[in-house]
Amino acid sequence: MTCWYEGPLAAFDTETTGVDVETDRIVSAAVVVQDAPGARPRVTRWLVNPGVPVPEAATAVHGLTEEHLQRNGRWPAPVVFEIAEELAEHAAMHRPLVVMNAPFDLTLLDRELRRHRASSLDRWFESSPLLVLDPRVLDKHLDRYRKGRRTLTDLCEHYGVTLEGAHDAGADALAALDVVRAVGRRFATRLERLSPAELHMLQATWHAAQARGLQAWFARSGSDEAVNQDWPLRPDLPAAA
Repeated sequence: MTCWYEGPLAAFDTETTGVDVETDRIVSAAVVVQDAPGARPRVTRWLVNPGVPVPEAATAVHGLTEEHLQRNGRWPAPVVFEIAEELAEHAAMHRPLVVMNAPFDLTLLDRELRRHRASSLDRWFESSPLLVLDPRVLDKHLDRYRKGRRTLTDLCEHYGVTLEGAHDAGADALAALDVVRAVGRRFATRLERLSPAELHMLQATWHAAQARGLQAWFARSGSDEAVNQDWPLRPDLPAAA
């Protein structure tokens, strides 16, 4: 029987105007599908005119200027609908979805759906639940005592994955997918008997524990910065009184 990390996987990534999931916008996105390790990936890309200014700091990361997006990007409403539909199709096929730092990309997509479609991401998964594999959460749990950062670039280097064109949504999604396969192979004895559905539930627990540990570290450092424990999607903020 083929283990999940040797079978079909999809991956999702975005590039954005910033790092605040409540206020920033998607400027590009990609979904990558690969049927088996080494198989040619199928990539679907979206370019978005966010309708808001694109900070120079964001352009410095992903290379997408406001002028380029205004000229070549599509309006957000149809794009976010298409992305949600694409992710729902993979969920219906029980195909796991790789998302590096899932609470960022999935929450941002949820907020864009609320903003432009008066909907929410959960609506697309009422029939078939989303099965997320987050390389950051997996690596941090399975190799918790390794020192150093755990960005996608760091994980690619650690697991011997090639990342060409970092901060391009398609390139990052494919690299994250390859990292998950590499994590699966390296920790096969701990993962091969777990189904993607079981892993999804476990990652929620692991992420919460990781967030609590980071929160404690911040407190010891004299910082009151809050660390969100929700995974893979942050709930909507309560309405202001």
